[in-house]
Amino acid sequence: MSGARNNPYEVDLDRNPANYAPLTPLTFIAWSAYTYPKRPAVVHGRRRYTWSETYARCRRLGSALARRGIGVGDTVAAMLSNTPELYECHFGVAMAGAVLNALNIRLDAEAIAFMLDHGEAKVLITDRELSATIAQALARTERRPLVIDVDDAEFDGPGRRLGELDYEAFLAQGDPAFAWEAPRDEWQAIALNYTSGTTGNPKGVVYSHRGAYLNGVANLLTWSMPRHAVYLWTLPMFHCNGWCFPWSMAANAGVNVCLRKVDAAAILGLMREHRVTHYCGAPIVHTTLINAPAALREGIDWRVSAFVAGAAPPAAMIEGMERIGFDLTHIYGLTETYGPASVCARHDEWSDLPVGGRAERNGRQGVRYVLEEGMAVMDPQTMAPVPWDGETMGEIMFRGNITMKGYLKNPKATQAAFAGGWFHSGDLAVMQPDGYAKIKDRAKDIIISGGENVSSLEVEDAIYRHPAVMTCAVVAMPDPKWGETPCAFVELKAGAEASEADIIGHCREHLARFKVPKAVVFGVLPKTATGKIQKSVLRQQAKSASAIE
Repeated sequence: MSGARNNPYEVDLDRNPANYAPLTPLTFIAWSAYTYPKRPAVVHGRRRYTWSETYARCRRLGSALARRGIGVGDTVAAMLSNTPELYECHFGVAMAGAVLNALNIRLDAEAIAFMLDHGEAKVLITDRELSATIAQALARTERRPLVIDVDDAEFDGPGRRLGELDYEAFLAQGDPAFAWEAPRDEWQAIALNYTSGTTGNPKGVVYSHRGAYLNGVANLLTWSMPRHAVYLWTLPMFHCNGWCFPWSMAANAGVNVCLRKVDAAAILGLMREHRVTHYCGAPIVHTTLINAPAALREGIDWRVSAFVAGAAPPAAMIEGMERIGFDLTHIYGLTETYGPASVCARHDEWSDLPVGGRAERNGRQGVRYVLEEGMAVMDPQTMAPVPWDGETMGEIMFRGNITMKGYLKNPKATQAAFAGGWFHSGDLAVMQPDGYAKIKDRAKDIIISGGENVSSLEVEDAIYRHPAVMTCAVVAMPDPKWGETPCAFVELKAGAEASEADIIGHCREHLARFKVPKAVVFGVLPKTATGKIQKSVLRQQAKSASAIE
């Protein structure tokens, strides 16, 4: 007789509709609309939607898509800024049973065409501002999807309509009382996100309803977000589905304040107007606010909470956020982990440390999210955990419910990513004595100079402490003697001055000699739509400069 039959807790105690339902974040918006129907849900310019109105619009979208034959296994792409339409897509598309592919609005036509074809998009919802890129992308696609135009009143620039109807007309075809159904299997896909594709074509990362639900809840738990938080969309909703915050904010019954473009004056103005409590962003977003004129921050006299993500935000930025009175929490993750999957969980005793000590503690990648089952730093060859000595480097790895299903149509890459039963991040880190992980570099960004490993992040952290530096990045420059040497790219603060000798001299005060940059290049640094510095571009520039020399 099997063990299951001997176990009285398994006899006649089966799953049924009364005691089991597949996890899906769609239940969050249904709850908020039912419980807080008249509370504000989405704000954009002069537009205001309550939770009941937002829910009805999402149901209209799901209904209209279903009436067009869109269902399980189909992809709906969205090329949109942070507007109500993209927020609604995070629910309406899934209500039809389909998968949302939120596209990076900064990508070129060739990349967008690849994604539309690879994801087999049957519908494309696109902003008029992006029509030039989309027109070129559609001309390159193998199959043209149904195109629906969004004409946002907050955009007054050039652009044209490309589709057969606009978004509001499409919604009018749908039923505001659409009886959507939860997926039969919570493992069903809810979203498709493409990686940056710095080497070859990007990979399509697939999220499940289960993972989206759990990370949406994990965000609230990790941040201790109070009910009805006011969240400003500085983070692109297309980036890892906005780190799952569209779903988090529905569970929170909070307010989504939309933002088309990251701009210090606009951000701080919206914070003041709507009394924003929370926002997220890459280090460059927070640095922009730190260096904004003090007059722009006048009137913001409450504690604003911020999430910062990145391999390692510079200590100078963490200190700067503390100076302007913003409460910063450092999180870490990847597209493959639904965005954030670890947090530098703070301890009360850290507040007794001097500012530099607090910045050092808060600059670590920390520990796993409460709803992620595992996070470790391991030797990728032996899969043995590294000692907690703060020195032995290994690769950060994750496992659990907020790790992707895998890469779309790419079993080889999926198998490699999950080798040994863990997701391999590609980030090199050490485990500190208190069990907190600290990233040292991306594997591809380590600089090997004369046989010594140089962490580009360590050099960047030193450069950021120079008072004239706004943004910086360090990459390897080929060197005939040392193999590679650090090359620094520096963007100065407005009105500030510094020379190559100034930056090098500053680094010599803080770093071992072999870690000091041998060259410094000044100028505006290339960045992605999410504010990340494009080191792949800088590596090519450093390589070209070395060849010229």
